[in-house]
Amino acid sequence: MKKLIFLIAMASSMPIASFSQSKASFKENQKGWEQLFNGKNMNGWTATDGSPVSDGWQVIDGAIVAVKDGKGGDIMSIGEYGDFDLSVDYKIEPGVNSGVKYFFAEYQNGGRLGMEYQIIDDVAGEDIHRANHLTGSFYDVLPPDESNKKINPPGQWNTLRIVALGKKVEHWLNGVKILDYERGSNSYKEAVVNSKFSKAEPPFGMVEKGHIMLQEHGGVVAFKNIKIKKLK
Repeated sequence: MKKLIFLIAMASSMPIASFSQSKASFKENQKGWEQLFNGKNMNGWTATDGSPVSDGWQVIDGAIVAVKDGKGGDIMSIGEYGDFDLSVDYKIEPGVNSGVKYFFAEYQNGGRLGMEYQIIDDVAGEDIHRANHLTGSFYDVLPPDESNKKINPPGQWNTLRIVALGKKVEHWLNGVKILDYERGSNSYKEAVVNSKFSKAEPPFGMVEKGHIMLQEHGGVVAFKNIKIKKLK
């Protein structure tokens, strides 16, 4: 009887122990993350020329939303980042083209440029005829691994992730890595030469840090849970 009571007591304690461990792991995973969007207003963001964000961007249901035909223009984080892990939830309407740019900076030749994690409706978007223009690509430079890509359709949320450490960069979509490359490598340089950014000076994507930018192309796109972790 005593043995039975002991076994019952042990079994009843296991879920509590497991929950405590999961809770501790969750707290550990949150360390170092900085929320770039507070879910309430546009604090921490400006237009790309440094002026206040226009009414073309609004906070709706805890998300930053580029409203239809709002002509809000692109917006960027006030802060600049070099080595980082960036996570963003996004949702688009059918046919919409958008993107998240990183290392967004002023170039001596080329103006304000950034490396773009492309966001687009891969089925009904207007700019889907090249592999390096599809969702998850390094826009106009390198394509994602389509065989490994799992994407939710327009109207549903997806989670993108960009990891940049030193010269190595990774693109993730919904928990799966779909692209990795090394800035400055021979394959990288060749891809840039064949892109619309070939004349940038300094060489495109080789700046040490830059802003995070959210792109507006006229259609409705929403962003939330925008967070970043500095890796150095």
